[in-house]
Amino acid sequence: MTFFRELFQMAGFRRVLALLFVVIVLYFVRSMLNMLLITFILTYLINRLHNFISRNVAKVIRVNRTVTVLFIYVVLIALLGYAIYYYMPVLLTELTDLVNQVISFYSNPPVLMDNPILNYIVEYLKDIDLSAYINNGFDFLLSTLTDIGEWSLNLFIAIVLSLFLLLEKEKVTNFTVLFRESRIGGLFKELEYFGRKFVQSFGKVIEVQFLIALVNASLSTIFLWILGFPNLIALAIMIFLLGLVPVMGVIISLIPLCAIAFKIGGLIKIVYVLIMVAVVHAVETYFLNPKFMSNKTHLPIFFTFLILLVSEHFLGIWGLIVGVPIFIFMLDIVEVPVGVHPPAVVKIAAEPEPPAEK
Repeated sequence: MTFFRELFQMAGFRRVLALLFVVIVLYFVRSMLNMLLITFILTYLINRLHNFISRNVAKVIRVNRTVTVLFIYVVLIALLGYAIYYYMPVLLTELTDLVNQVISFYSNPPVLMDNPILNYIVEYLKDIDLSAYINNGFDFLLSTLTDIGEWSLNLFIAIVLSLFLLLEKEKVTNFTVLFRESRIGGLFKELEYFGRKFVQSFGKVIEVQFLIALVNASLSTIFLWILGFPNLIALAIMIFLLGLVPVMGVIISLIPLCAIAFKIGGLIKIVYVLIMVAVVHAVETYFLNPKFMSNKTHLPIFFTFLILLVSEHFLGIWGLIVGVPIFIFMLDIVEVPVGVHPPAVVKIAAEPEPPAEK
């Protein structure tokens, strides 16, 4: 008995035990993960928005926290209701039209007799039957969008939970602090440690992904409007959702965009789309990433692709969105110095060059 008591006093053992406890709990509540993830993301983003508003408004007038939080949620619910009532039918119509255009391009590709390279590409696309893959992918997307009942319920519960959590933030914090002095105080302190790390790393990366996806979708929609693309609402939502997937989202979005571009304007439209993607990517690389992202949230592209493949396998569609934030959280837990040069590289860089031979 003394052995187990001494073992539990070890900080490393308690930390591993706390992490194992979290994994077991998440496994048993896996059917609620959609609601839990939506609740966390919604709470984190609205809390950050509230802090931003409070900092700027406080310079002019002092506003009560409860009033600000309620105002944000009233605006959010009003926008959701307005979008569902007025734009959901339009979105479904445009989405169906978008699917038909992409499938039509791959099912009946044009023959370009004067360009053997493009003809070879078209024939290759016909051989591997990309239309079947795209059809299956869009069928899955449509089935997900039409499953309004479950997602609406999860979203409603998430909004209610996040609203009460933000309204009673101080009370919730004061109540949870009481567990520090309980009989499970040691375990709770480790859970508190993981919770703090999770919010700082996972939450920050999610915030960055949402901001970058929102800016990219806005800029892309403006360019597409100038180029005369149809179905802008569906395209904007598609670009935003794919923008939440690091690196791979841009590549996936090029497939329907180039297909529609060729359908409405030929090769020149595809060139314009590629230029648009290059410009938006340049804005993201040279402006958005330095402004929003730190070294800790920036990973090599190889690791990003590997993380997306593994996380999609285990978590499905959610894995494409939360895979990189979860990996950043794990790096933060094991204190991997991401963004810092390895000691060997620093040492080599710091060594003076040998004198030149005479």
